[in-house]
Amino acid sequence: MKILLLEDDYNYNESIKEYLEMLDFEVDSFFNGEDALDAIMQNCYYLLLLDIKVPKLSGHELIKYIREANIKTPIIILTSLVDINNIEIGYELGCDDYLKKPFELKELELRIKALIQKHYGTDKETKIKLACGLEFDFKEGCLYKEKEIIALTQKEQELVRFLINRKNAFCEIEIIRENVWEGKEISYADIRMYIRKIRLKVGADFIKSSRGLGYKIDVPIS
Repeated sequence: MKILLLEDDYNYNESIKEYLEMLDFEVDSFFNGEDALDAIMQNCYYLLLLDIKVPKLSGHELIKYIREANIKTPIIILTSLVDINNIEIGYELGCDDYLKKPFELKELELRIKALIQKHYGTDKETKIKLACGLEFDFKEGCLYKEKEIIALTQKEQELVRFLINRKNAFCEIEIIRENVWEGKEISYADIRMYIRKIRLKVGADFIKSSRGLGYKIDVPIS
């Protein structure tokens, strides 16, 4: 489960990253908002941990950009700015939780688990309900329709997992290639063939497409 951390204080950054990695999270850490934004637009994260006062692009500006891009990844703000105006701005822009510095790493762990439980229905990767009686098990990579398993290859599982995690947002085919195939050489035609094979197994509307925008899998909002 991959988490993005934006924190310009080196000691905070390192201690948070090390602690979360001990909990088996994968952490991409950044020290300025522009680098964090680039990573969010090119990768898929389960959770964003954002400081507010960081170089180049503030945490508030970052939240504004990603919510306008229809990226619904849950966000926890980590900041010493806890006056009511800053808290109000954060929630209005679309953050999900606030954590005041200094904080105990155990408290951060508890808040992360609670938010993942609320957003994904679990504290780790497991089943998420989709439309038309479909259900996907993130941990096992299995797609179910009315309790019956739909057989997917390993790469088809990775593709479905990636699109589901983007939660209702169209994803360009180049970003799919960079994340699912990790930048390896594969033609767009071959990626489209994978999508076609999944549609044949599941249904034509399972993976939606839009010219110029890419592909998405709809996840009902609970």
